[in-house]
Amino acid sequence: MFRNGYAVARLCRFSYTAAMNSPVLSPGAADALLFDLGRVVLDIDFKKTLACWADHADCDPAHLAGRFTSRDETYQRHERGEISEAEFFAALRGLLEIGISDAQFLEGWNAIFAGEMPGIAPLLQRAARHLPLYAFSNTNGAHVEHFSLAYSGVLEHFREVFLSSSIGLRKPDGEAYDHVVKAIGVPAERIVFFDDLAENIEGARARGLIAVRVRSPDDVAEALAALGI
Repeated sequence: MFRNGYAVARLCRFSYTAAMNSPVLSPGAADALLFDLGRVVLDIDFKKTLACWADHADCDPAHLAGRFTSRDETYQRHERGEISEAEFFAALRGLLEIGISDAQFLEGWNAIFAGEMPGIAPLLQRAARHLPLYAFSNTNGAHVEHFSLAYSGVLEHFREVFLSSSIGLRKPDGEAYDHVVKAIGVPAERIVFFDDLAENIEGARARGLIAVRVRSPDDVAEALAALGI
């Protein structure tokens, strides 16, 4: 009796926690699906980037990892398309204290892509038979040029891909979500958004979107099932 009561109590706590952290999804709740790319559709591994740069610079990748400041103002300006690859790489050259060429920086920069997220392609294919799919990514021109060709197969499922470097806006800024929602032409509350970063999920929910935190493709699969897809 005690064990059964304990199990029920655990289930209640789990259900409450899930309700607090997950959106309520049901069949017919969405008119469009919006996906982040990195770690939702495309797998990324920054260790590969650091290893490539370190090899060219003849140094320890740990040295570069300790100096790289992710998402600083220069990084964000690059993702908004406000500075060129050459300007960004010049900033990295000073930050990382390495004297490699722009071509070597570019090689490492694009080495970040590690393939498609396992199992995501059939999920997108299935979802696209029911609802229009869109993507929204914080990214830059060099990465766009690379992944648009390398992953054209999985990207063909999207009607449109919104890129921070093209629209001049990036997540989690509210204006970025407003721009994408307006372009899609569906009320925000009828769009389900998938992203791996908590800050982007919070930003989307603040703008009225239904947002699903993605830690693995299983989260996408579960959300689609809840939507009746």
